[in-house]
Amino acid sequence: MFRYPNIKPEVFNPREVYEVKLLMAYFLRQIDRACTYAQLLEIFTGEGIVDYFLFIEALKEMLDTGVIVKRSEDGIDLYELSEKGRDGAESFKKLVPKSVRDRVLASGLRLFARLKAEQSIQTDIKEHENGCIVSCTVSDSGITLMELSLFAPDREQAEHIARKMRANPAELYGRILDYVVCTEEAPSAPFEEDSPAEI
Repeated sequence: MFRYPNIKPEVFNPREVYEVKLLMAYFLRQIDRACTYAQLLEIFTGEGIVDYFLFIEALKEMLDTGVIVKRSEDGIDLYELSEKGRDGAESFKKLVPKSVRDRVLASGLRLFARLKAEQSIQTDIKEHENGCIVSCTVSDSGITLMELSLFAPDREQAEHIARKMRANPAELYGRILDYVVCTEEAPSAPFEEDSPAEI
């Protein structure tokens, strides 16, 4: 058998359908939430952890055997583990290397963090006679936390500003909040009232 230099066998991606099935069951049990097909596809194949065709076959077999069940919510198909799947996920998780389990879990957490961030911020660009106005609204749980509008001299810069806002709305809100609620007074200018002004 060919040996890969400096690579440990446990970091190899799953190469068999049964490994992918165990990995999917483990992941769905860990996050304990239903996922759309697109979310599962991105989590497992987006970072090259699982081959696309292995993913398709594994999901089909898990649906056929009732390990994963599909339900519809607001017209959206969601996939989640059945009780049988939850039991098996814990029992057989060690058949898939921990490094691979950790990678797919991290992939899922990154995706859901990104989706939450995208839902919490809305940006809009409106043309202005001298440029563009970039509007930003940050919300959480139905509460509007911040509304902000900035001027940009052209469309290209407006789109750049909007992208930066969407990239990390929590940091944007946190930085502005830190600035406006900071109670530390700015240092006084080195100018004494009684001293004569220099001309």
